[in-house]
Amino acid sequence: MEKFSFLNAIHSEYISDLYDQYKQYPDSIEPSWKAFFQGFDFGNSSYNGHSLEGEQANAATAQIPEQVQKEFKVINLIDGYRTRGHLFTKTNPVRERRQYTPTLDLTNFGLSESDLDTFFDAGKILKIGEGATLRNIIEHLEKIYCDSIGIEYMYIRDPEKREWIQNWLNNNWNHPQLSVEEKERILLKLNEAVAFENFLHTKFVGQKRFSLEGNETLIPALDAVINRASDAGVEEFVIGMAHRGRLNVLANVFKKSYTQIFSEFEGKEFVDDIFAGDVKYHLGSSTEVESHSGKKVKINLAPNPSHLETVDAIVEGIVRAKADNDYAKDYSKVFPILIHGDAAVAGQGIVYEVVQMMSLDGYKTGGTVHIVVNNQVGFTTNYLDARSSTYCTDVAKTTLSPVLHVNADDAEAVVHALNFAADFRMRYGQDVFIDLLGYRKYGHNEGDEPRFTQPQLYSLIAKHPNPREIYRQHLEKEGVLGNEILAKKEKEFKQLLDENFDASKEIEKNTLDPFMPQRWEGFEIANEAEVLKPVDTKYPKEKLEQITSTITTIPVGKKFIKKIERLLEQRKQMVADNKLDWGMAEMLAYGSLLEEGHDVRLSGEDVERGTFSHRHAVLKTEATEEEVILLNHISEEQGEYTVYNSHLSEYAVLGFDYGYAMATPNTLTLWEAQFGDFANGAQIVIDQYISAAEDKWKIQNGLVMLLPHGYEGQGAEHSSARMERFLQLSAQANMISANCTTPANFYHLLRRQLKAKYRKPLVVFTPKSLLRHPLVVSSLDELANGEFQTVIDDASADASKVEKVVFCQGKFYYDLLKKKEELNAENVALVRLEQLYPLDKEKINSIIGKYSNKKQLIWAQEEPENMGAWTYLLRKFREVQFEIISPREAASPATGSHQKFHHIHNNTINKVFE
Repeated sequence: MEKFSFLNAIHSEYISDLYDQYKQYPDSIEPSWKAFFQGFDFGNSSYNGHSLEGEQANAATAQIPEQVQKEFKVINLIDGYRTRGHLFTKTNPVRERRQYTPTLDLTNFGLSESDLDTFFDAGKILKIGEGATLRNIIEHLEKIYCDSIGIEYMYIRDPEKREWIQNWLNNNWNHPQLSVEEKERILLKLNEAVAFENFLHTKFVGQKRFSLEGNETLIPALDAVINRASDAGVEEFVIGMAHRGRLNVLANVFKKSYTQIFSEFEGKEFVDDIFAGDVKYHLGSSTEVESHSGKKVKINLAPNPSHLETVDAIVEGIVRAKADNDYAKDYSKVFPILIHGDAAVAGQGIVYEVVQMMSLDGYKTGGTVHIVVNNQVGFTTNYLDARSSTYCTDVAKTTLSPVLHVNADDAEAVVHALNFAADFRMRYGQDVFIDLLGYRKYGHNEGDEPRFTQPQLYSLIAKHPNPREIYRQHLEKEGVLGNEILAKKEKEFKQLLDENFDASKEIEKNTLDPFMPQRWEGFEIANEAEVLKPVDTKYPKEKLEQITSTITTIPVGKKFIKKIERLLEQRKQMVADNKLDWGMAEMLAYGSLLEEGHDVRLSGEDVERGTFSHRHAVLKTEATEEEVILLNHISEEQGEYTVYNSHLSEYAVLGFDYGYAMATPNTLTLWEAQFGDFANGAQIVIDQYISAAEDKWKIQNGLVMLLPHGYEGQGAEHSSARMERFLQLSAQANMISANCTTPANFYHLLRRQLKAKYRKPLVVFTPKSLLRHPLVVSSLDELANGEFQTVIDDASADASKVEKVVFCQGKFYYDLLKKKEELNAENVALVRLEQLYPLDKEKINSIIGKYSNKKQLIWAQEEPENMGAWTYLLRKFREVQFEIISPREAASPATGSHQKFHHIHNNTINKVFE
């Protein structure tokens, strides 16, 4: 007995923390405590096949006084509630909860009803004072963990974070203590949300609006988190959400004109004929609102297509750009909020990709608040068919982020949960998930019949009161607000909506408001003619030489591996020899823009070194792996060059960088695919944003996509960047596609991105073998005094001798050139098409006209006939009779056999010269 008498004096909170540590890392605690806890666990288990160590530990535990042992059992009970209490909450407003075992019943912890009125020191753990009875402890635990909020957090490994969460929850027993004014505010926001949906439902019968009904507490939730976080120092919010409840958020959070929303329901044309616009529940907004404390805060809702979760990455990129450029990398000043659907957050892989960005240097944003508008149904799919995990939010556990499951009918609990989310994010810079458990009053859209697939659920929903009515009754019972006051507020709001509805009839055409308009002041929307105009991209030769000196000089006191030292020496020699290769031209393009005050951001898989080991933008010292970026040492006033190796993701990373470019028009933002066809993994971003955003949402974007492309016998997955897909998507000057053949042209193409008065996404089909091809060099004069050339004519051809005019592009030009020189084929002119879209038809026709003796006009490509640029050129040059020379059409971009590749490739080249 004496051996364990020290346990009587041990503080229960200390034991609780030690026990938590033991369960996660058993070997990290002192051996005698480990033996004791093993015995304690043994005594609480029914496992009979125990080891000798277990027998010894159990024998030791048997010597401990019964009261001390029961203290430990109460600690275990507390731990059970913390770990599993979320499974036994009152969070589902319309369904019976699934049954989980074991329960939190006393007997499962070695306690009984006879212990209920016994006083236990373990109550101190919950901050309920000295000597609480077991009955008090359980009442406290039920309130904290099993009421309208269920919380998952015990998997978090950081003890300090767990303690902070426990202290936050213990305050007021995890229930809000709100003033009368705060309660009135919640009711006001609920009234706006409910009345708005009711109004639309009666005025626009059967029209799609993807209503918020069943989850109207999202509006006071957003109101709460914006106010809480702004009081903690946040100056700007960026929100991403799909269409469920979007109109309500636009109207009642972003204060978009009700008149404009009602006019959009009329389906009127837009004022700008050159923009197609988008459906009303995809549009974005940027505005400024005033917090409860009178602080002005900026809020942005990113436009989003029906690919529900794509916007997640866009928002994170926008937030990172704003933090970097507007708030001096202070992530506490700008706050991302992502609003998901339950089926989408569980089912779409981009959520996982985005969640993994949370702590990565190149993509972190200081933590995101994720709110799941949980309808418990996806389109028509029951949640049991939509996921295998217990909760739709289980992806949060990947990054050990806390999750709060909240009954969406309990408006005060919802606000309380969002206050927690704001506090946790601001303190730890980490993601937090709020699972807003409600329902969907109608079908997927208001013309859909949900009883086709969920007849029982929807019979319950039909009888269920809305959150405003539930909260009104709650306040009435409290005596906070009389029914007559609510009736007055309802009447006033209904009158306001009626007035806006009448005013909407007077609007002839709808307007398409641009997103973040202040950021884009001074930038013009450019048509094809404007894009084809030359842009001055010259840069003084002497400054290029200065940049060269900086980026080829090893810093004093730094030691790199021999290959790096040789590389820098070779780059210095290139300038001396006036023969700059691709990598050097790229570095000088960045360096010149940096020296002019622009920032440059490059990200993607292995971009620091470059997939083909040609870039070496980041150098690492041999002994310590210290990172050195020479481009950041050009001048004191220069911009910043940041380059980040991404995680193995295309979809989320391309979306992130697109979002970054959306918020920073004066930064050169580049994303590089490891191989061009890897962009396939991000096709949704390309289809929904890169190619269509300007037409749908009046959004410009200057993102550069670098896609290695070229047939070198490396198989189907390492040859084609699928340029045919980009060209099929090209129209109305929505983006630029290029396949340069010289370092100088690539240099000017990159500089043009920031020197033009407009911004367009740029797709560059970059080379692989040409990175070190002896002919692929440019002089320093060509960089300093040249300009981007959309088409490059055959400078060596004598037009009077030319019978075949062969248009081609990219790396294939050098394959053809080699054959032409072997044959001394003076009858062939090789013309390089450098810019694929927009096509410089005027220059192309001028070159064609120059060769007046031609007998054949050929388009030659290394891609199969059904791929590459051929079908695009057929469409663009219907009046010109091009012949096609290419490999035959194929299902796969290239063969996997190296020998067969050479046979096909050489055969194509030979056909050109037959």
